[in-house]
Amino acid sequence: MNAEQPLLTGSLDHVVYDTIEESEIISHRSYRSEALVIIKSVGPLSVSFFLQSILSITTIFAAGKLGPQELAAATLAVCTFNISANAVYQGMSTSLDYFCSQAYGAGKSLNVGMYFQRCSAMMMVITIFPLGFIWWFSGSILKLMIPDKELAMMAQTYLRVISFGAPGLLLFETGKRYLQAQHIFNASTYVLFIVTPLNFVFNWLLVWHPVYGLGFIGAPIAVSITYWLTSILMLLYVVFVDGKQCWNGISISKSFSNWKPMLALALPGVVMVEAEYLAFELLTIFAARFGTNSLAAQSIASSMGSLFFQIPFAAAVVITTRLGHFVGMEDIQGAKIVTRISYVVALGLAFFNFGIAFFFRRQLGELLTKSEEVLKYSDHILIFLAINQIPDTTNVLCAGVLRGQGRQRVGSMLNLFSYYVVALPLGYFLAFHAKLELSGLWIGIISGVSCLALGETLCIYFSDWNSILTDSKNNHDH
Repeated sequence: MNAEQPLLTGSLDHVVYDTIEESEIISHRSYRSEALVIIKSVGPLSVSFFLQSILSITTIFAAGKLGPQELAAATLAVCTFNISANAVYQGMSTSLDYFCSQAYGAGKSLNVGMYFQRCSAMMMVITIFPLGFIWWFSGSILKLMIPDKELAMMAQTYLRVISFGAPGLLLFETGKRYLQAQHIFNASTYVLFIVTPLNFVFNWLLVWHPVYGLGFIGAPIAVSITYWLTSILMLLYVVFVDGKQCWNGISISKSFSNWKPMLALALPGVVMVEAEYLAFELLTIFAARFGTNSLAAQSIASSMGSLFFQIPFAAAVVITTRLGHFVGMEDIQGAKIVTRISYVVALGLAFFNFGIAFFFRRQLGELLTKSEEVLKYSDHILIFLAINQIPDTTNVLCAGVLRGQGRQRVGSMLNLFSYYVVALPLGYFLAFHAKLELSGLWIGIISGVSCLALGETLCIYFSDWNSILTDSKNNHDH
């Protein structure tokens, strides 16, 4: 390590670099100060993730006001888009959690902007093909799974329209990482505070308005405009508020070169995200075989689980960023402190989520239904959701550590094994052969997630930090 290194100092909302001696770096590192940085940053990110999740829910609600056919088509289309776009974009952009935060930690601030461009270019290419092709001809694929042909074609229309808004969404995802690497966590929250109410207005104008309303097709137009607006406002934030210190102009040559190191992390990142997305979608499909009440209860559990996920995921993003800074600075001591703090944060959030899900399960169910029959089922299933919060929160935080270490490949293998070798086969056996039905499915999921959390914890405990630093040097542009 050099005698002079950049120290992450200054306010907790923004990081400023000073040059000090190595001995001072370690003396300034404390568990208390790092915990405060994480706690201060988690709040804005949690709000940001929550507001972003509302955008697609608003679209489904808007379409649902037109009738049951429109509701079903919008739900099918949003589900397809979440799997094929949101999960892919989130997974690929996790590579920026590694590259951008380490570049910033190493004092190579202009590389942050270059990595942002490179990842955006890769994602744009994938959006054109194969994703754009899939969306444009999705009706043919959906007809194979959905008996209602008209429903499949309506979903295809939705996906064709929203494909024009997809570039706005991907630039917002990579833009968030660009700013988060600089410890600017509030920007996306400010943007979504503006955009979320506007999204309601767009849906009202384009879907329901007696003069300007376009009916069903207005819903994807509204969300497409919203996606572009988020990326434009994020750009304006960088230009006029903060974040341009890591920008050195657009470089087409650098954007479309040296993709291999980034793809080596981006693709396993997609596997990590998609594995969980698809596992819970399959859980819902299996639940449908046990009747309407079971399906409704599973929908409530899935919706609540998505909300509970936001806080630990926000904490994981902050931990990934902090860890990446220290790896970029070659400060193993600082990286170890952040890693140890992640265990404490995981434990605290796990029991917080468990307490809310367990003790307020009746109230949570009543937010989505008034049916006493459904509430009887949801009261029971939300107990399993509460239990799952303990291993799942640990899993989310450990995944954040692995991303900060650049070990997405390890995370992807653990995800595939835990969900598709343990969780789903065990859940299927318990549900259909042991006759435990929906409870059996959840026991399988809890078992798989517990296996995943244990595997990730062991991988982190036995981390070879010298190897992690060497890989970091080899992966970055010099």
